[in-house]
Amino acid sequence: MIASIRGTVSALSLDTVVIDVNGIGILAHATPTTLAQLQVGHDTQLASSLVVREDSLTLYAFADDDERAVFETLQTVSGIGPRLALAMLAVHTPEALREALAAEDTAALMRVPGIGRKGAQRILLELGDKLGPPSGAVAPTPLAATGSDEVLGALIQLGWSHKAAQEAVDAVAGDGVVGPSEMLRAALQHLGGR
Repeated sequence: MIASIRGTVSALSLDTVVIDVNGIGILAHATPTTLAQLQVGHDTQLASSLVVREDSLTLYAFADDDERAVFETLQTVSGIGPRLALAMLAVHTPEALREALAAEDTAALMRVPGIGRKGAQRILLELGDKLGPPSGAVAPTPLAATGSDEVLGALIQLGWSHKAAQEAVDAVAGDGVVGPSEMLRAALQHLGGR
C-alpha cells in the first residue's frame, strides 16, 4: 500500500492532483478541500490510499491521516466504494461525519450525492461507532466502576450505538432497578420496545 506521497505539485484539476515524484507524475484523486490547500509548483506531502481493482490501480490523496482512515472505514459499508467514500468526504469533514453518526442524522448523510434514505440508514447501521466519537464527545467506557457504566458498556458491546445505549440506561436508571444485571435486563426490554 502507498501510505503517503511527497513531491512537487505539477497539475491540479477539479478532483485530481498530479504530483511529480523524482520525475514521475503520479495522479491522485482528492477532495476539493485537500486540493484547495495545494499550489502548482509547491512541494507537498499527502496521506494516500491505493485502491486495487482487476483493471486499475487508483490512488486517493488526503490532507491528513485521519481523513484517509475515515475514507478506508467508509468503504467497509456494503455499497460504498472509493468514489462514494470520497464524495462523502467532499461534502463532510471527518468530524462532521462522526457527529452525523453519533446523532444518527440521516438527513446529513443524504446531502451526499448518491446516498438516499436507505443508504443513509445502512451507513448508520453498519458503521455505528467505527469512526469513533466526535472530538467534543466523551468516548464510552466499556467497563467502569458503576453499574450504569457497566450496563452501558455491555449494550455497546452487544452492538447498540452509544446514543441508543445511553438513552436506555437513562430511561431505566431511576426505575428502582438495583443491580447491573437487573438494569441490563430492563435496558434491553426498553430497547426492544422501541
